[in-house]
Amino acid sequence: MVLSEQDCQLIAAIQGGLPLVRHPYAEVGKQIGWSEDQVVTRIGEMQQSGIIKRFGVIVRHHELGYTANAMVVWNVPDQRLDVVGEALAEQACVTLCYQRVRRLPEWPYNLFSMIHGRSQGRVTAQVEQLVDELELGDLPHEILFSGQRFKQRGARYQ
Repeated sequence: MVLSEQDCQLIAAIQGGLPLVRHPYAEVGKQIGWSEDQVVTRIGEMQQSGIIKRFGVIVRHHELGYTANAMVVWNVPDQRLDVVGEALAEQACVTLCYQRVRRLPEWPYNLFSMIHGRSQGRVTAQVEQLVDELELGDLPHEILFSGQRFKQRGARYQ
């Protein structure tokens, strides 16, 4: 797929985030001279062709009062990985869940799940509840709390 000048304008208009208005795609369309439907259709085409690989939301959880952020790392036997991963991903307190390759012998963990909370105590209690409810007591895991906050933003294209 070849990008037109207007495609480049569309990418430039959305890469910094959509406007916080009732009809953000209509607003983007105004910026580049397209209708709301044209913007939505073209973004969909770019996603299907792989030009846009991800289109999502970045939640600034710290501003919402969620200052205790933890990556819970799990050592899950490979034959249980899909079942455990899906069960964790379905939990309301888990905002992100994905598989990573183990780096043995130093790093045995292969499943990562993110939990945001208003306090470390609350996050720890949520992890304990997950362990109990999902019967994960046999799985080695660690709760790694964030020590530093980095800027969150999407991809930038030139």
